[in-house]
Amino acid sequence: MKDALVAEVNSLASRPPPPTPIAEVDLTDRTRRKVEPMVRGLFPRGEREAVLGVLARSVPATVGDVVRQARWLGTAWRLANLYLRSIGARPVGPDAPDLVGISEETTCWVSSEYFRANGRFEDFVVHEAPHVFHNCKRRTAGLPETRRREWLPDIAFGKRETFADASEAYARIVELGETRAARLALVEELAARVAPVGRARRR
Repeated sequence: MKDALVAEVNSLASRPPPPTPIAEVDLTDRTRRKVEPMVRGLFPRGEREAVLGVLARSVPATVGDVVRQARWLGTAWRLANLYLRSIGARPVGPDAPDLVGISEETTCWVSSEYFRANGRFEDFVVHEAPHVFHNCKRRTAGLPETRRREWLPDIAFGKRETFADASEAYARIVELGETRAARLALVEELAARVAPVGRARRR
């Protein structure tokens, strides 16, 4: 099934004009810098480097080449459509979701849309990175684990999307505001917006 999906992706991807070129970036370094404010806020100093190492390596450079690596067929299908939409190609099937990022276990994938201009409070990588926590035990990051401290961190299932939204908003506020006053103004600006921050509407 995955081979057939890859063949269809390759066929659809060959039809549209090439997407606008994107400047080359060190994705590991960029991911690390993006998630660092969130990690500093959640973890004690002695654990931050281990957690940053896991998250920095969680975003592959491309999505087009990793469809076969997805553990679940449903993830492979969503990943294929994420890639096709990111290059302006027709998705696989009329009911394909409009996504800019997905995550599975300790890996996240983001659309190339992330590297183009986005909303003031949007950061697809930071939104997806917290979902790694739901599938990553402390020992995976090389940290001590007990019966009561098993996950990185343990977020209630019904609050996971809210947690991702909050992490995304926090990271953008820290990045955009250099002073406490500037950050408080950004919080007020975000609160005044009608549409919620995050990708819940697009997942």
